[in-house]
Amino acid sequence: MHILWIKTELLHPVDKGGRIRTYNMLRELRRAHRVTYLTLDDGGASPNALARAGEYANEVVRVPFRTRPKRSPGFYAELVANLASPLPYAVAKYRSPEMTRRLERLVAVGDVDVVVCDFLFPALNVPRALGVPTVLFQHNVEAAIWRRHYEVAANPLKRAYMREQWRRMRAYEGAECRRFDHVVAVSESDRDTIAAEYGVESVSAVPTGVDTAFFRPSGTAPREPHDLVFTGSMDWLPNEDAVVHFVEHVFPVVRRAVPGATFTVVGRHPTPRVLALAEREPGVRVTGGVPDVRPYVERAALFVVPIRIGGGTRLKIYEAMAMERAVVSTTVGAEGLPLRPGVDVVIADGDAAFADAVIRLLRAPEDAAVVAHEGATVVRERFGWRHVAELFAADCERAASRHAVRGGAGATPRSPAGARPPSALGV
Repeated sequence: MHILWIKTELLHPVDKGGRIRTYNMLRELRRAHRVTYLTLDDGGASPNALARAGEYANEVVRVPFRTRPKRSPGFYAELVANLASPLPYAVAKYRSPEMTRRLERLVAVGDVDVVVCDFLFPALNVPRALGVPTVLFQHNVEAAIWRRHYEVAANPLKRAYMREQWRRMRAYEGAECRRFDHVVAVSESDRDTIAAEYGVESVSAVPTGVDTAFFRPSGTAPREPHDLVFTGSMDWLPNEDAVVHFVEHVFPVVRRAVPGATFTVVGRHPTPRVLALAEREPGVRVTGGVPDVRPYVERAALFVVPIRIGGGTRLKIYEAMAMERAVVSTTVGAEGLPLRPGVDVVIADGDAAFADAVIRLLRAPEDAAVVAHEGATVVRERFGWRHVAELFAADCERAASRHAVRGGAGATPRSPAGARPPSALGV
């Protein structure tokens, strides 16, 4: 197949969940298929991001684009202007007529077999009458994230804003899921939600994978028997909320029971709220971005996922399991993962229950070792990226079949197979 993949960013550095999932998926797909990668480019990627794009794509087409930095005057001006729009701000900020034009030109060449829209956000740039099969790759049920945002918001003004964004996201997400030929979710629970909430008939679940060769203990990192670790992009609100809430409401209970306990927060772009935790709370360490998370996970006694907001699946959990570390998570934190609570992972909801689970495993490292062994076994057997990519490719074929049944409504004229004007990828 020739897969035209649409994204809002280049993938390097591969340092957050969505990029990790896309990078590994495309790297495997590229072994058997041709991948053209069409992306917005705001210049914020690493200096070698374009050079390394050959690891996951045969061709790269960049569309210059500008985003407003969070908390900048322009960012707040856009938030105010968005009050008059029916679209959620998280989607509206990615509108790009130029991306739409590039997409149409690439499809007009005539050899694209399927268009994959990666995440919901670039979908507003995908025309309704492309004439080729379209797949929406849903890493999350976005409306579920915004619903949880407003449910946990303490400030009444913020709560009202989040609720309105949730309402808009739910309407937009439902309409987009219904118009694509096929939707791929990353968990069975997300698949079922999309089908039930949005009335989508053609939706499937492809599990999250893990690089089991990369995430494997080295055997050389010294264990810190009372250290807890969390990894994730710390400029993502669900991660910030999880870490702050854990430190303020759970970790003090753990410290009273296990006085030597420490908590290490590993992840790029920690917000001022997260940085402040290390300054005022004993035993808390915030590393910021690191070149390799594996040594931090390997040194820890437990991996904690105190997530209260979110959707999709948690790559961090599979990575920790592959590193042979026991994981303690909330139900929301492990939502969508086909795991066995109490066997592969320990699930605890509520501050007291979460603290109790952490304390119990810190005091009984032999029990933690059993959970860690079971977790490592299941990810190595079932969730390697090559198998996951094969499932995704099969779903793309399903989209092509669905598109054919629909009659390719709105089809554009296709050039003979292999016809490809020299300028098609360079404009």
